Amino acid sequence: MYIKSLIYFQKIAEIKSISKVAKNSHISQPALSQQIQKLEDSLNTKLFVRSNRGVQLTEQGKIVLKYADNIIRTYDKMLSDLNEKESREIKIEGEHTIATYCLPCVILNMQFKFPNHEYNLISASCDKIEQDVSNDICEIGFTTHPIEDENLNYQNVINEKVVLISPPSYNIPEKIKLKEVIDYKFIILQGDCIIKENFKDGLKENGYSIDDIEIISRLDSTEALKSIVKKGFGVAFVPYNSVKNNFDEDKIKISRIEDYNLDYDIYMTYKKAKFLSKEAKEFISKFNQLGKHICY
Repeated sequence: MYIKSLIYFQKIAEIKSISKVAKNSHISQPALSQQIQKLEDSLNTKLFVRSNRGVQLTEQGKIVLKYADNIIRTYDKMLSDLNEKESREIKIEGEHTIATYCLPCVILNMQFKFPNHEYNLISASCDKIEQDVSNDICEIGFTTHPIEDENLNYQNVINEKVVLISPPSYNIPEKIKLKEVIDYKFIILQGDCIIKENFKDGLKENGYSIDDIEIISRLDSTEALKSIVKKGFGVAFVPYNSVKNNFDEDKIKISRIEDYNLDYDIYMTYKKAKFLSKEAKEFISKFNQLGKHICY
């Protein structure tokens, strides 16, 4: 099986068009079709159903797609290790809000301590991070939930504050009780996230549910939440690190819930010591010395 064929397969599955992938990849359509046919032959299964409207994955194709990304990234990691330089790169993954707002200052601290280390930081889901650490795609992961894989180490390393942001015109005090915010219009993140989970738990303890609040928008990023709040359309819960350095007091106000703890812990996960590089061990050791409030 050729890695290039898997890469083409992955692109076709995403775009749903052999002709578009062929054009984007500067390869003829017959040559690309032949690559996919060889892949199907090697796997002894049909990957796509072709029609005038493009291509769709078969059930077998969906299974192959689930593993293709990991295979390709493992291959890329192998090439990276083969071409390893004296300055050793440490691959780190974090859930989106962690990678965006928390880890950059962590890595800056590490860069001062270890100037010869290079860091490659990307965001991913919790499940993907666990899989990538286990499969050596990355060396260190940061998640908002403990890792379940018994073959991996994890530890609680950072406590992230959660704050309520609102337009100044709402006149919300700096400290407010949770039940006092339920009448406001909320902007929340799409999908699952630790802040939403904790908010639901807090509402339940106070005799309410998520259905009792008015949600005017579900967005895909914390930056989008902040933007809507700055325009005066509602309130949102966000990590303090996302607003501590760059909020405009004329456009956004920060409040803390005084009767319920919405803060959450961040966990660092990594392989057992005997499987870690010297550089990764140094990173972990220094990180532990910095303490839980590394970003404050």
